[in-house]
Amino acid sequence: MNAIPAPLSSAAQPLASPRWIGPWLLGVAALHTAFGLWAFAPMLRQIVAAGWIGAATSSAPLAAASWFMLFGAPLALLAWLLPALQSAARPALLRQLGWGLLGLALLGISLMPASGFWLLLPPVWGLLRPGRG
Repeated sequence: MNAIPAPLSSAAQPLASPRWIGPWLLGVAALHTAFGLWAFAPMLRQIVAAGWIGAATSSAPLAAASWFMLFGAPLALLAWLLPALQSAARPALLRQLGWGLLGLALLGISLMPASGFWLLLPPVWGLLRPGRG
């Protein structure tokens, strides 16, 4: 008898999350950063003119502009990491990421309803409902 089990049929294999999620998040990160460069241009110029180091601590608007600009980078990093997570075929890990992004989205939406946090909901849906996007 052959001791090697037969491969799982495609119906028995866990469904992968949709491949559009990484590019979507990268697009959101790019839009977020581009909007920040436009909307906060005067404040960003102030930060540079103040010598950069410690400049964002001088006022709440400068701190807010800094935090806004900094959020795009981790989102882009997550977008670039997502294909590797998807290739690892770890649906439980992807669902955990989906729940985490859902929490972040709901917190952001509740604090700032007129914001881009709504753009996290499609990838959340794709991560929590794999194979359906």
